[in-house]
Amino acid sequence: MDSDMSDEEMAMVDDVPRVGGAPMFPSRTIVENAVNSADHTTLVAAVQAAGLVDVLSSEGPFTVFAPVNAAFDALPAGTVETLLQPENKDTLTKVLTAHVVAGTLTADEIRRQERASRDGFYHLTTISGDALSARVVSSGNIYIYDESGNAYVLTQTDVMQSNGVIHVIEGVLLPK
Repeated sequence: MDSDMSDEEMAMVDDVPRVGGAPMFPSRTIVENAVNSADHTTLVAAVQAAGLVDVLSSEGPFTVFAPVNAAFDALPAGTVETLLQPENKDTLTKVLTAHVVAGTLTADEIRRQERASRDGFYHLTTISGDALSARVVSSGNIYIYDESGNAYVLTQTDVMQSNGVIHVIEGVLLPK
């Protein structure tokens, strides 16, 4: 358990969503919560290597599609290690910011926008300028499509943060 919890957080620990076994307190920033998730250690290391901690700790708001460790593990061998090298910081930053949209988009808002669209997709622009599309399937699950044509399901939605929202996603979204 996070030893830096305030008395208020201790009182609400059972009432907040958990990601990677850790409570996600709505009073904390995206980064303050993500560092406690056992399922997001690779993402946190990548955010640190890209120098994005201050951005994702800022007021925002942001919507972050947060890939789990298994998503990074599924990339071709050596991809993560290569991206984490200092000389590849620009590429790493591009990949990571292709997971972030300005504003707070809840799952309900994504569903509403998808229903209102002409083509059955809600089209989003990330802070990197890349395109994502969201589609809701008959089960109600939301899939996010990247520019490379990959589609990944949101496995946990609406993890509210003080500066936005996190949606846990099963894959790494890749810009072209």
